[in-house]
Amino acid sequence: QVQLVESGGGLVQPGGSLRLSCAASGSIFRISAMGWYRQAPGKQRELVAAISSGGIKNYAEFVKGRFTISRDNAKRTVYLEMNSLKPEDTAVYYCNRGGVDWGQGTQVTVSS
Repeated sequence: QVQLVESGGGLVQPGGSLRLSCAASGSIFRISAMGWYRQAPGKQRELVAAISSGGIKNYAEFVKGRFTISRDNAKRTVYLEMNSLKPEDTAVYYCNRGGVDWGQGTQVTVSS
């Protein structure tokens, strides 16, 4: 089992930015697709962005142009750069590996 540890969440004002990080254990990271999901109170967990082992990226429509996913295989870390944050981006953000392993989540709150 791969362990995933997210960090970088917090409270930010609307229009602000945050960068989330997800550090993974194990060499399997290099060949794994990675994704960021989020879950707001009372809502289902939803995909935010994903990146393949080869670096192909996909984004949910609601974050296109604002969020950027990237990965550093040497550091076994995947990132989510979030800009122009909106109150509706408030959620717990989770890192996922290959649709199998999940991190514990990191809270992002966008509020003035």
